[in-house]
Amino acid sequence: MRTTRIDDQYATGLSRSNIEEALTGAGLNLGKLQPADLGILEDFHTMGRIATGQLIDLAGITGHTAVLDAGSGVGGTARYLADRYGCAVTAVDLTEEYCDTARWLNHIVGLEDQITVRTADVTALPFADGAFQAVVSQHVQMNVADKTALYREARRVLQDGGVLALWDITRGEGEEPDFPLPWADQPGVSFLVTPDELRSAVAYAGFAVEQWNDLTDQAGALMQTVLSQPVRALGLHTFVPDFARKAHNLTAALADGRLRAIQGVARAIG
Repeated sequence: MRTTRIDDQYATGLSRSNIEEALTGAGLNLGKLQPADLGILEDFHTMGRIATGQLIDLAGITGHTAVLDAGSGVGGTARYLADRYGCAVTAVDLTEEYCDTARWLNHIVGLEDQITVRTADVTALPFADGAFQAVVSQHVQMNVADKTALYREARRVLQDGGVLALWDITRGEGEEPDFPLPWADQPGVSFLVTPDELRSAVAYAGFAVEQWNDLTDQAGALMQTVLSQPVRALGLHTFVPDFARKAHNLTAALADGRLRAIQGVARAIG
């Protein structure tokens, strides 16, 4: 996949400035900011922090785990791991603007010493074999056409016995979902597969699947609740263009089964 296609989807040139404006507009002092102050703009995926917390618990990550956040966006999951568990996290994303914004956010909440941010392609990671004990991947593979390369790279950089923790959207039944969606303004950058196809790609790359949970109903219900509430000062709309319409289309497709929400944990095998 060409970098420019992802940049067209995610890079607006305004991510940092918009987030900074939203934080100050919410009355927050950027010189005394805590990770919790960043609110729901931290989790650019369905079910937000609830999904992140559930996934990390299932993966068994601790303060001693070397973690790669593969496809880290503006860095919310990496900050959650560093703040709550105290572990060292490496975060990679293909969009330089998101990486720059993540570094800035890490700095203003005092976590820059625990998190390393790299601009990189998740299908060609710039790390040695066995460099990590856990790889976390949330709402990333929808933009990756080559699932084999994605999960082979995850397996390569994991130690034997390491864990892959994923939270993803897959194709369901019936027609294609309506666009735009949070990960794709148009179909050309969306590469959805079925849950079975996704599980097969993970297993083929050298993993034993330990957890494979369809959370579509929970995800759809929570999204409905979120959409029914007034828009907050801090939220994904801060840096995601047309987020309300994207969230509406996602919620509708989860509700009628055109999309599925899958939580998975797999163990790297020799």
